[in-house]
Amino acid sequence: MKNAKCLENDFIDKPELTAFVREVVLPGSSDVVPKLDLRSCRYDLTYHPSPIHRWGIFAAENIPARRTVIEYTGQKIDARETQRRLFRQHMYIFRLNRKWAIDGAIGGIGAEFINHSCNPNLYVRLRSGRIFLISCRRIASGEELTYDYNILYNGVDIPCSCGTKKCRGIINRKA
Repeated sequence: MKNAKCLENDFIDKPELTAFVREVVLPGSSDVVPKLDLRSCRYDLTYHPSPIHRWGIFAAENIPARRTVIEYTGQKIDARETQRRLFRQHMYIFRLNRKWAIDGAIGGIGAEFINHSCNPNLYVRLRSGRIFLISCRRIASGEELTYDYNILYNGVDIPCSCGTKKCRGIINRKA
């Protein structure tokens, strides 16, 4: 009997898969390993398993405060397509506004693997429909990069596992 990895690879290679499955479902699956496009990173970064959640992006050199570290890139999608993709087990969708979002699972350069923290070392700056992650303070080499997702949900609380002293217990913020 083939192992699960072989079965998955056989499944991926089948031409019968719809474009939606190939292009939208599989990029957001649990088996995805981060790929950092180092040409797009302003500093030397690396990825490792994270104590916060699955994978994390880590500084491979010291990063000064108030510096652009990386851009969050991906496929630009409208609100309707965002809703269609919300079934994925792992979400890499960053909302720009009520109409548009960036899906880092498709065309992302690694920033989509930066985890949430209630006491982050990065903050988000939106400029002309682009998303930049800026250092809040000096980040030491080997430190995991994090930012506050600030997910606004009316209803379900999403548990936080950042483990900081300032942890509020949930990723989302109250409306």
